[in-house]
Amino acid sequence: MSESATKQQPNHRAGFVAIVGRPNAGKSTLLNKLVGQKIAIVTSKPQTTRNRIQGIVTRPEGQIVFIDTPGIHEAKSFLNKQMNREINAAVEGIDVLLLMADAIAMQPHADNLLIDRAKRFHGKVILALNKVDKLPKSKLLPILDAFQKQFPFAAMVPISALKGDGVEGLVEEILKLLPEADPYFPEDQVTDQPERFLASEIIREKAIALTYHEVPHALAVFVEKWEEKPKLLRIEATMHVERPSQKKILIGHKGEMLKKIGTQARKELETLLDTRIYLGLFVKVVPDWRENPQHVRELDWHAQIEALGEEQALRERARHEHEDFEEGGSAGADNEEADTEADESEEKED
Repeated sequence: MSESATKQQPNHRAGFVAIVGRPNAGKSTLLNKLVGQKIAIVTSKPQTTRNRIQGIVTRPEGQIVFIDTPGIHEAKSFLNKQMNREINAAVEGIDVLLLMADAIAMQPHADNLLIDRAKRFHGKVILALNKVDKLPKSKLLPILDAFQKQFPFAAMVPISALKGDGVEGLVEEILKLLPEADPYFPEDQVTDQPERFLASEIIREKAIALTYHEVPHALAVFVEKWEEKPKLLRIEATMHVERPSQKKILIGHKGEMLKKIGTQARKELETLLDTRIYLGLFVKVVPDWRENPQHVRELDWHAQIEALGEEQALRERARHEHEDFEEGGSAGADNEEADTEADESEEKED
């Protein structure tokens, strides 16, 4: 019988590690590779990670709680400023800072922005030099040497997050630096984010990959309905954009783009969640939402869960008040929709 999560072998290590780097450095790709499944979206477009996402890696000798962060960038809109705040919040209270650099973008110099971030962190820092599979060793050594001259990293590990090269070595280096502690999560848990947030991110990933111009950065996805039935999971989500022209791009000619986004998202979600899914997609124009603090804060799944809890409490209170008013009368039977699977996404406009 295996040891429980609260009764570990001596010298077991556990701790928190923030993955910090520029946009498109491969942070989300690394996180997915580390946990062994997809928990963070991956696109070729920069600044697509907007929230802190925790990935949990458990080994016999220890547990690492990774925190994926938005890419470090110049903040102009309120959304971008919020993304930078997410980075700062992720670094608070962690045990190790993992700086991730794109080897292709670095040559032949170090990244002063990353070095500055390392100097401001009062703890151990590891450098993961990513995409080394795309450069010959003769070009890698000068980059590593440049970083080493500017900061005393606890370790520098060349990796390919996409192929997995060097990833196990990176885990070993991190475990060496973590404090002795019991695990924070059960050994079979790989993330702390709810499934409905993952669903919204998968939809956003497909839309980003299929659209162009300003649409990817002006896009937000909210799951409005999540109804689990014995044979079907019914999801309805609304995609917010800032301009009517962006809405037109998302919907496409006769709804073809919206159908394509929905079909790709539904198929991946069915694989990830191991269930049949009906996915209904809607598009709504919310002018300049990226400059609206309240709307930006709603992107955080913690805030979404809190809002859902408040909504549920209001519904419960209304139901009890109705029952009291009826004084024992029947509240009536629910009319439940028959279980059917949607072969394609619902094509609707708001």
